[in-house]
Amino acid sequence: METGTSARGGLPDRRGRLNQAIRESLRDLGVELSLLSQRISGHLDLKGTDLQCLDLIDRHGALSPGTLARMAGIHPATLTGVIDRLERAGWIRRERDPADRRGVILQPVPGRRADLLRLASGMNAEIAKICADYSSGDLELIAGFLRRTADAGRTASLQLDHPESAGRQPPQSR
Repeated sequence: METGTSARGGLPDRRGRLNQAIRESLRDLGVELSLLSQRISGHLDLKGTDLQCLDLIDRHGALSPGTLARMAGIHPATLTGVIDRLERAGWIRRERDPADRRGVILQPVPGRRADLLRLASGMNAEIAKICADYSSGDLELIAGFLRRTADAGRTASLQLDHPESAGRQPPQSR
């Protein structure tokens, strides 16, 4: 029997410890990625929210301001300032939405992505080194775990914003 395990075979204790270790590692990762993002945004003279929105536009392509606000979880009025700053700094362009001439879409400015990639190159190189130690099957498993974890984070955020839709009542003010 493993040290520190229960008399019933140790699986619940070991599994609990492993689950806890994963949660702690994800918390550490969240902190480190947040600090890295702060440093990158500082080098680019952007606010953290600006960088987050720029990343969403970069990854998803042209987005309407409303879609970007929902994806970033920020109020549309706050997004106006973000868009203005990103446009002034030459990161994005506002263009007419071809599907709705009254609407606007936000496009990344071609060529500016290289500035972001340069600042993220250290992290990208470290991730490549880490991935080199794993088989393709392992990487598929890890990628799936991370996708599911990101989905769980989105679900938890939605539940905080709309607890009634998660089958819970919103907290009562006293």
